[in-house]
Amino acid sequence: MTQPTLGDAIHAALSTADPRAKLMATRKVARDWRLGRLSFAFPNAMPERPARPENPELLPPSRMPKRRKGGSERGRIALWHAIAHIEFVAIDLALDMAGRFGAQMGEAFTSDFLSVAADEALHFAIIQRHLASMGATYGDLPAHDGLWEAADATRHDVAARLAVVPMVLEARGLDVTPATLERVEQSGDITGARILTRILADEIRHVRCGVIHLKAWCDAQGLDIESCWQMLVGRYFRGSVKRPFNDSARHAAGLPREMYMALAV
Repeated sequence: MTQPTLGDAIHAALSTADPRAKLMATRKVARDWRLGRLSFAFPNAMPERPARPENPELLPPSRMPKRRKGGSERGRIALWHAIAHIEFVAIDLALDMAGRFGAQMGEAFTSDFLSVAADEALHFAIIQRHLASMGATYGDLPAHDGLWEAADATRHDVAARLAVVPMVLEARGLDVTPATLERVEQSGDITGARILTRILADEIRHVRCGVIHLKAWCDAQGLDIESCWQMLVGRYFRGSVKRPFNDSARHAAGLPREMYMALAV
């Protein structure tokens, strides 16, 4: 019997809209690959866009309602719903990275980003459980579609995707999470604080995956990673590299300060 392919398994997970089904499919792909149940082959192109559930309604970032910073239950739900959406899209970003560029970049690259996808699925699951404890669920509020725009803009260039998604978007998560964690702790949400502490530790590793594989790509091309990253961010990232920076977390992820300070606004 022909062994099923890794590419088809990733494609199926990307094509799954239901959040619970997607996270289960993602964890299964990562597990089956780790256990040698899938052949390293990519017979079909990845979907142009991953499947999305009917809810949440996806809005342009400019149309998203402003979140209040108070400690109301509605404010807490809005915060955790926004974090859940980031983690849900991150599942697809990691799957698409592995499925779209795995054949080009090799098995170690693919294994790393399947591991990232499994982490993001776990993050989403525990955040969804936390939302349920507040009487809410993912999809109750609108969410923005800006994260996938970065994936679409870099769909033909693995170096650009590595430069923008792990090394800008996920690195930004390293910067903003400590302040969110402090706010959550001050509100007395001990479970939420534990969740954010876990996510921060995992995201350092995810950013490091981006750094490692962009450096490998640059080395193969005879390029300097620092100048290459800066060029790719300038070309493909529509936003700005914003202060303040979590320098210690970025350093742990392999991002030296002089590399990103050159682009800081």
